[in-house]
Amino acid sequence: MTGLLEGKRLLITGVITDASIAFHVARVAQEQGAEVVLTGFGRMSLVQRIAQRLPKPAPVVELDVQNQEHLDTLAERVGEHVDGLDGVVHAIGFAPQSCLGAPFMDAPWEDVSVAMHVSAYSYKALVQAVRPMLSHGSSVVGLDFDARQAWPAYNWMGAAKAAFESINRYMARELGPDGIRVNLISAGPVRTMAAKSIPGFSELEKMWGEKAPLSWDVDDPTPVAKSVCGLLSDWFPATTGSMVFVDGGVHFLGL
Repeated sequence: MTGLLEGKRLLITGVITDASIAFHVARVAQEQGAEVVLTGFGRMSLVQRIAQRLPKPAPVVELDVQNQEHLDTLAERVGEHVDGLDGVVHAIGFAPQSCLGAPFMDAPWEDVSVAMHVSAYSYKALVQAVRPMLSHGSSVVGLDFDARQAWPAYNWMGAAKAAFESINRYMARELGPDGIRVNLISAGPVRTMAAKSIPGFSELEKMWGEKAPLSWDVDDPTPVAKSVCGLLSDWFPATTGSMVFVDGGVHFLGL
């Protein structure tokens, strides 16, 4: 039986541990027939070890989205492993501690600018870096957390996600004529290393599990991974600039 992503060449960012949503996206994508290249930042040896835990060990290229040299050479370095790309997954986010949990009004611009650069602008920068590799019919998918409301303690990361959502719409308009789709998955809370750094995350986990009409398991990233792979496939040929909610239904409750 042919997989949903049979023959697709994918670049997946944001793998830190095997609990990362991006890791499970890569796992499901491989199970569905895709060829996967990962990017890593910082602890490259750790990411390379994690990449060996996939169904098929995947190559890892280094990418610091604040390093222009990394971006300028990304297509060339990815091209050492695949001859083009059919999909890109952006799963990158970071905010200094002053931007999370501390009073929203106290965060200095020096910290806010880092959150905006890494968590929002990098979406455009990543896609621009590999645009020459993207074929007609390619799909770009970003991992989001619903920024339509002000979540407790999420603060400037929430503002960065709002910018992220706006960038998604503008990129969809810009890249549509080239046949490139650009969409977001707005995921419910998943217990990853990044999530543990968010003050009040345990309260958010508890609330989500209690309120989600379809229920929600913070320890299971598979529903999110499957939905990302759905958008990477050819089964959403006319969907772009959209945000698909994969959160057990919490988004429509107005919480």
